[in-house]
Amino acid sequence: MPTVQGAIPHHIAIVMDGNGRWATRRFLPRLAGHRQGVESLRRCVHACVQRGVGVLTVFAFSSENRNRPADEVSGLMDLLAKALTREVPQLARDGVQVHFVGEKSGISAQVREGLQRAEAATAGNQRLVLNVCFNYGGRWDITQAAAALAARGEPITEASLHAAMGMAHVPDPDLLIRTGGERRISNFLLWQAAYTELYFSDRLWPDFDEAALDEAIADFAARERRFGQTSDQVQAQQPGSLRA
Repeated sequence: MPTVQGAIPHHIAIVMDGNGRWATRRFLPRLAGHRQGVESLRRCVHACVQRGVGVLTVFAFSSENRNRPADEVSGLMDLLAKALTREVPQLARDGVQVHFVGEKSGISAQVREGLQRAEAATAGNQRLVLNVCFNYGGRWDITQAAAALAARGEPITEASLHAAMGMAHVPDPDLLIRTGGERRISNFLLWQAAYTELYFSDRLWPDFDEAALDEAIADFAARERRFGQTSDQVQAQQPGSLRA
C-alpha cells in the first residue's frame, strides 16, 4: 500500500474534466476519451480505498452536458449502462457503497433501473462511499431541496436545506480536485463546497493517475484549514499545543 505523508482528506470530490480533449489530441472520437475516463475512475476508486479515503464524489455528467451533441449524450448514456454492468460486482467485492446523485427524471427508464440495482447491490458496504453525480447541477440541488421543503410546508433553514439535498448522506468535501487545466467548479457542489479546499490539475482526466492523486493529497495536507478562525486559534486547538 502506498504511503502518503500528512492528513488524508475524508471526502474527496473530483470534476473529471478533459476526456474529450484527450481523445481529440489523439485523433479519436470524443467517446473514446470518455471510455478511457472510466478506466481512470476505476484506478482512482481503488487508490482511494487503499489510502483510507472515506468518501469519493465524482462529477460524471452535468445537467448542462445535455446541451452537447446528441450522439455524444447518447453514447455517454450507453457507456454508463455498460459500466454499471461491468463495474458494480467488483465495487461490491471491494466494499464500495455507490450512490447516484442527480435528476433521475431526465434519463431513460433502463438507465434508472440500472442505477437502482447498483445502489441496492452495494448498500451494505462501508469501506468507501462513491457518489456519482449524474445529470447533476449544484443549482438544481439547491432548488430541488428548497422546493421539497416548501411542498412539505417545512421552514427553510440552513440545516433543513442541507438535509434535503442529494449529498445529505455524507459530510461536505474536504478537497475538490478539478483536472483538465480549468480553474472553476462549474456548478458542482455549490452548497457543499463552501469551505472545501480547491486543487486544480493541468492533467486531462484520462491521464490523472495514482501519483497525481497523491500530489493533490500532499498539497491538501500542507494547508491550514481555518473555517473562519484565525491561524492562532486553529493552532491553539491542535493536540499537544501549549495553548490548547
